Amino acid sequence: MTSTDHRQLGRDSLFLMAEVRLSGSEAEHRVKVRNLSAGGMMAEGGMKVLRGTPVEVNLRNIGWVDGVVAWIQDNRFGIAFIEEVDPKLARAPVGTGASTPRFVKPPIATQVGPLRKI
Repeated sequence: MTSTDHRQLGRDSLFLMAEVRLSGSEAEHRVKVRNLSAGGMMAEGGMKVLRGTPVEVNLRNIGWVDGVVAWIQDNRFGIAFIEEVDPKLARAPVGTGASTPRFVKPPIATQVGPLRKI
């Protein structure tokens, strides 16, 4: 497998949002991440790119990742990452630490016993 041949790597199908920008540009475009692997991802959005274009992707819990547009089909395109990432990090919940505001944390079950019907 060459350094740019990532098709054999396992992919996670998921739906999350990410920001993509052309390398060297400040303009960010929101895209839907349709699947993600250690070596790349499929993005969907209105951003116009060309095959071979260097891009940067801001993935949740991972940060900015450098890549190259590998293919384009309609409003979807593939990005091959320059360095591998851990796709499980993007699936991890955001903000469950002690510094997270209470209103963002998942509710804690405080009800003891059966629920009463209203």
